[in-house]
Amino acid sequence: MDAGPSPTAPSDRLVSLDVLRGFALLGILIINMWVFAMPFAVLQNPTAYGDFSGLNYLAWLGGHVFAQEKFITLFTLLFGAGIVLFTRSKPDTKVLSLHYRRTAILLGIGLAHAYLFWYGDILVQYALCALFVVSVRDWEPGTLARYGLLFVAVPTVMSVLQGLSLPPDAAISGWAPSEAAIASEIETYRSGWLAQLDHRASTALLLQTSGFVAGTFWRVTGLMLWGMALFKSGVLSNRRSTRFYWRLLIGGGIGGLALILTGVWYNTTVVDWAAPQAVYFGPQFNYWGSALLAGAYIAAVMLYCRWRTEGPVITALSAVGRTALSNYLLQTVLATSIFYGHGLGLFGMLSRVELLGVVVGIWTVQIVLSVLWVRYFKFGPVEWLWRTATYGRRQPLKKSG
Repeated sequence: MDAGPSPTAPSDRLVSLDVLRGFALLGILIINMWVFAMPFAVLQNPTAYGDFSGLNYLAWLGGHVFAQEKFITLFTLLFGAGIVLFTRSKPDTKVLSLHYRRTAILLGIGLAHAYLFWYGDILVQYALCALFVVSVRDWEPGTLARYGLLFVAVPTVMSVLQGLSLPPDAAISGWAPSEAAIASEIETYRSGWLAQLDHRASTALLLQTSGFVAGTFWRVTGLMLWGMALFKSGVLSNRRSTRFYWRLLIGGGIGGLALILTGVWYNTTVVDWAAPQAVYFGPQFNYWGSALLAGAYIAAVMLYCRWRTEGPVITALSAVGRTALSNYLLQTVLATSIFYGHGLGLFGMLSRVELLGVVVGIWTVQIVLSVLWVRYFKFGPVEWLWRTATYGRRQPLKKSG
């Protein structure tokens, strides 16, 4: 009897995709840690809170140049590639119903994550965009890339036009919160879980509504389209020539770093983090530079996977990549347990340098747990629940033998 559609078997997975996904997932924590541990405003305005000099400035600079928006860009590209992978292996008569069920479940996970644990969740936005993106899964790579560019460009156009419409000395709400607002947010997150709910829920709702319409929808959708194009053209599955990846590594690296460092100079020297210039114009350098540098990261990972087909780095990153959803949620559990009041209550207490130590500590826990888990199990725990709910029957979890 036909058992119906099934998830991709571990033996059929592309190692390079898993390694890239693990690399992206771990890198995301570098920037998310700022939001876990400090007031929300520091994500865009690093001068809003905390020491911004000496080693702490260098910690911010390294994070901004090499991590901010780069790893979430990779993660989003891979989500788009995952839509192609998922739909191409399913019967045509069932593929859309399975995709929509799978996406609805992810939406539920994201809503629970955002409102019960951490407002910075990205799963809700991914699920909403995936409902639309799946309809163009059969487009050619060139068409996907062109439309992806149009979508990614929309937030830049809106931001620049809005910035040009404002007087040079316009005040921007939330860019430089008052000391009282900062103190209130710190007190909230050093308090218990229920006391955090009001700020967490209102911030999550803001990000999922006006923030989504004004920016996230366009960039996430565009990057998903690019991810589909990159997968279909063999870039993400490591099927292009070594010369192609070297050119992508060098071109993306030089172009991306040039744009990003120009943005640092503009924000720190030309406008000195002043609104509205630093709000509407300054971020555009990193916005576009991050896409180029993410391309260089893709090339570096693909080349590494050719150079080392096995070993501790491949083992660690592929294990994290195979359990990416579980690890994404685990990062929240661990970080909020360290910084929020229902845990150790260290919110607002650690410097940017000290936060890097926390990042490394969480990475260590995640890598060890992931490597041990995939030795005995086919899927991560949340991935297993997601697949079981998607296919409507219990999936085998333990590896045979």
